[in-house]
Amino acid sequence: MNFTQEQISEILFDLANKGGTNLLLNLTLNAFMKAERSLHQQENPDEYGNGYRYCKAMAHSKELVLKVPRTRSGMFYPSLLAVIRDEDEERRKLIFSLYSKGLTTEQVSSVFEDVYGKDYSKQQISYLMKESKSNVHKWLKRRFESHYLVVYFDAVFVHTRRDESVSKEGYYSFIGVKEDGTREVLAVVNHPTEGALLWEQELQELKKRGVESVGLFVSDALSGVENAVKRVYPNSKHQLCVVHLKRNIRSIFPCKLKEKISAELNEIFQMETKILKPIDGFNKLCTFVDNYATKYPSIKKYRDMRNIGYFTYLEYPEEIRRMIYSNNWNERLNRDYKRVLKM
Repeated sequence: MNFTQEQISEILFDLANKGGTNLLLNLTLNAFMKAERSLHQQENPDEYGNGYRYCKAMAHSKELVLKVPRTRSGMFYPSLLAVIRDEDEERRKLIFSLYSKGLTTEQVSSVFEDVYGKDYSKQQISYLMKESKSNVHKWLKRRFESHYLVVYFDAVFVHTRRDESVSKEGYYSFIGVKEDGTREVLAVVNHPTEGALLWEQELQELKKRGVESVGLFVSDALSGVENAVKRVYPNSKHQLCVVHLKRNIRSIFPCKLKEKISAELNEIFQMETKILKPIDGFNKLCTFVDNYATKYPSIKKYRDMRNIGYFTYLEYPEEIRRMIYSNNWNERLNRDYKRVLKM
């Protein structure tokens, strides 16, 4: 028996009016996925159908039980299912974002009811948050690679609420460069203050989680940080951030001299040179300090032998010096934190 298009429309309209919207949605999506498998088999003649599997998904505020077609090779995945999964993932991200902004599970549930209808109960949202927190804890405890070419580390201070009070607290971050050249955020750890003992504690934590050796550490000239690195990774080299040093030195001088001082500092911290060694760079810095120490005595501290650590980059090939002479990668990461926290 063949139905006309008008008869089919009437049947579907009647079904929808009797609360069968979910059924129609299921039938439609299942039909699309089955048709997609047929197209896949036409394009791949060696592919054979292998029945169906059932899965639950949310779409248009409805819980659906979908009949997902399979192939023997397992290489077929309906694109329609990917779209539905993406929608569900976006909602999960929104739940986590609202919760992280301080909304209770009840408030998040209310927002979702207003926007999507009764999608998630308080219990479901609470479960999703536990799942998210579990994933965060797994990330915080994951094992690292045994060797990193470079590890950049820094701390950023942001306003943090504890009970009824708000104060600035430190968030320590570590970025590692793997042997294939890719970067990885190793850790983000909260400490109310900053200090050499805390840095040493976090470096020890990296070692416990599998980091056996690091070629080069890059950081700001934090108090006692070189000793902290040496105690945990005695064979690693350490580069202090040149960008911060230049900024600090320029701040000593009046505006009318800043351009001149910048040019002199650029001459001292050369990138393209095959001649200079770290001690040569440090001697040039000392000469610069001596030239201005009488009129600007606060600059004398830069004669300290510790400051040879700003010239470690000279031990490396010219091609990578701009990647390692500053802590800019951590600075960018810190800016991202602050931008997200302000949202």
